[in-house]
Amino acid sequence: MLKTGLLGAGRIGHVHANAISAHPGSTLVAVSDVVTANAEKLAAAYGAETRTSEAILQDPEIDAVLIATSTDTHSDLIEAATAAGKAVLCEKPVDLSLGRARACLARAEATGQPVMVGFNRRFDPGFAALKTACDAGEIGKAELLSITSFDPAPPPLAYVKVSGGLFRDMMIHDFDMAQWMMGGLPDSVSAVGTSVVDPAIGAEGDVDTAVATLRYADGRLAVIKNSRRAVYGYDQRLELLGSEGLLQAQNMLESNVVKSNAQGVTGAKPTYFFLERYMPAYRAEWAAFVDAVQSGGAMPVTLAEGVAALALAEAATLSSREGRPVAMRDILN
Repeated sequence: MLKTGLLGAGRIGHVHANAISAHPGSTLVAVSDVVTANAEKLAAAYGAETRTSEAILQDPEIDAVLIATSTDTHSDLIEAATAAGKAVLCEKPVDLSLGRARACLARAEATGQPVMVGFNRRFDPGFAALKTACDAGEIGKAELLSITSFDPAPPPLAYVKVSGGLFRDMMIHDFDMAQWMMGGLPDSVSAVGTSVVDPAIGAEGDVDTAVATLRYADGRLAVIKNSRRAVYGYDQRLELLGSEGLLQAQNMLESNVVKSNAQGVTGAKPTYFFLERYMPAYRAEWAAFVDAVQSGGAMPVTLAEGVAALALAEAATLSSREGRPVAMRDILN
């Protein structure tokens, strides 16, 4: 039984508490949060204790920690947890600073403790099936990847101010999907962003609508489209064109019923937000983490891959700001 401490009792903390408690091979021992009342409420719902993060990390009976705190604490907590001998699953991104994330990677690797970064979309059943089909050669060589990721509505402005920007906060999921699907990093990134959804987001120096193009050494391309507003729901699709065919993963809908009559053909909208869309993925992500820790196998999403996704976000941010393609070698060196 993997005894687990949860650091962070916000919205995503609730999602992870559910996944930890639902898994037969793990148990939620303790919860911490900067707002004690939040930790107490979440801990009580799952029969866990409320403790400080320090107390959780110092408890030798706790095997693993799940870090679901604010992004600016991630690197510090990863380092502290691995130094304390814990296995770690940390929400994305590793940090808002690429330099700090790389330092965290070096320090965590030195401890030898397993660390996984929470890019839950890899564990979505549809996306995972598409990846399996691609790896099996069902469409030949993958040549053009298209990722669509539209939120139903922009986040609160208070969140935008501390998010690190759309490329680091939102598109980083898609950068990870691209490196996973295409088998590594591109040679260059070109990105453009604008603020057409909410002028207040633009006033904060961020964008709410963006497109990034990733070019690989062998000529393959990946195109990522993000928007903070899709009034019809949470739009999450992936399309991969290969030399011998096409693979598509479509939206999860509120219902699979389609009505056809003389007026036309109508169906349901996509599920409204990530809690509905990705709850199965979060559970599968946690199951993969537990299996890797208990078997001693490789982490399904490594800390190095988390840093690589942040490097892509850094390149896109720079490209959007300066209006030019950015070579990944300039970001990584």
